[in-house]
Amino acid sequence: MLSRKGFTLIEILLVLVLLSVASVAVISTLPQKSSDEAKSQALSLYHRLQLLNEEAILSGRDYGVRFDEKRSSYLLMALESGGWKKLDDEQIPEQAQLPDSLAMLLELGGNSWKDEDRLFKPGSLFDEEMFADVEEEKKLKPPQVFIMSSGEVTPFSIAIYPQERSVEKDAWRVVAKENGQIIVLAPGESDEEEQ
Repeated sequence: MLSRKGFTLIEILLVLVLLSVASVAVISTLPQKSSDEAKSQALSLYHRLQLLNEEAILSGRDYGVRFDEKRSSYLLMALESGGWKKLDDEQIPEQAQLPDSLAMLLELGGNSWKDEDRLFKPGSLFDEEMFADVEEEKKLKPPQVFIMSSGEVTPFSIAIYPQERSVEKDAWRVVAKENGQIIVLAPGESDEEEQ
């Protein structure tokens, strides 16, 4: 009997299956698009704020969030007897740093925050930059967003977007309304009550 050289159909199919599994594994490890990263970071912030809001109501404690737009990061804080401290909770990470490809833009909401007709500009009479390094080591800056034990939340909107793109078109937004509700808005999506 003559022996034929070649592969059987099962061997060829097995090689194709192995190649497809290997390519799926490689593709899944490739970096995500920056818009996917923005969505992921916005949802992460949304979930952290929801947990913090629930914790504030259940424990009767006040919490806050300090956003740093220049560094694209935010810090979760708790109000202690000695002032604002970093959040010390195993379930909720206290600080988050966005990837370098993302940026954030904070807008404080509510009518009182949008009042431009002030008699005096807020600020200090002294040169605050002179001792900024020493002060930063001693005391944390207070939060811009307050999450109160009564269920109230400072109205705000934080936009997380890819740096090379437009804030208006490509930003995922986490919005806290005046009634304390926290929502996530996809790019191009708007809240019905905002219009």
